[in-house]
Amino acid sequence: MATDKKIKIGINGFGRIGRLVARIALRRDDVELVAVNDPFITTDYMTYMFKYDTVHGHWKHSEVKVRDEKTLLFGEKAVAVFGVRNPEEIPWAQAGAEFVVESTGAFTDKGKAAAHLKGGAKKVVITAVSKDAPMFVVGVNEQQYTADLDVVSNASCTTNCLATLAKVLPALDGKLTGMAFRVPTADVSVVDLTVRLEKKATYEDIKSAIKEESETNLKGILGYVEDDVVSSDFIGDSRSSIFDAKAGIALNDNFVKIVAWYDNEWGYSSRVIDLIAHMAKTQA
Repeated sequence: MATDKKIKIGINGFGRIGRLVARIALRRDDVELVAVNDPFITTDYMTYMFKYDTVHGHWKHSEVKVRDEKTLLFGEKAVAVFGVRNPEEIPWAQAGAEFVVESTGAFTDKGKAAAHLKGGAKKVVITAVSKDAPMFVVGVNEQQYTADLDVVSNASCTTNCLATLAKVLPALDGKLTGMAFRVPTADVSVVDLTVRLEKKATYEDIKSAIKEESETNLKGILGYVEDDVVSSDFIGDSRSSIFDAKAGIALNDNFVKIVAWYDNEWGYSSRVIDLIAHMAKTQA
């Protein structure tokens, strides 16, 4: 898997995350979508669902059409389509897929996800929290990935948001719990993180630290905003976590509330491709 060629990926499960990973992959120069597997929808329906997205809009980057029941065309780019239920039987090698994005939500255990390796995949990335596969959050711990790991998890969208904030506040390491409210919005979520600090820090200190990281080490992953924003302002934002400076508050120098937004679909799917790119680079 040399770095001078495109990284060939396959997607198992063409639901919300699967389709957005495909959209992102098709717009990047370093990866190539070569195959999609979903036993529950036809190529015609795949095309319709991909082209028209109520949240993220109409796909405008290329024409999408069905060449035949086993092939989709994105412009001139042909993508193989499979409809296999058993992951062991999906012919990833036939399509040339090296990395498989496991986005069905059904195979989150390491052993179940590893079934893709029998079909010729070299690496598998699970788009959910896994009870036994190592989890990596880009911008936080992806440097701990080693080439011998064949099945990994991209954690959850909420974990990506929280862990990114936690990196700026190292005292939280290993002591982090959080929650996200499920509310009837089409997309975007918010994390409300309450922190008791051992070392005193003003809210201005915290804002300054987060702003600096968002402009340097975590640029493109962590965001910082001081505007009067609402959830819909972050639809399509590829960052994992966007700190809302006006929404937080400090009760005192040891007790603060931090608020961060995240597009739980687009931001998370962007990190899936980023993780694959990092894994491929590590293999070289």
